[in-house]
Amino acid sequence: MMRGYWLAPWKSPYLRWRIETYWGLDADRITFAVFWKFVWGHWRELLRYLRWAASMA
Repeated sequence: MMRGYWLAPWKSPYLRWRIETYWGLDADRITFAVFWKFVWGHWRELLRYLRWAASMA
């Protein structure tokens, strides 16, 4: 995740793009509530992705 978005990850252009391509939601419509609903509903897949991304670094 980009350094500047630790306290507001729903504003991250990268995370917005990932959610848009994964979930199909328009990136411009992602708000705090939408972001946390997505994270709550998909936390297992997100954790798996983060582990994979860490292994690639």
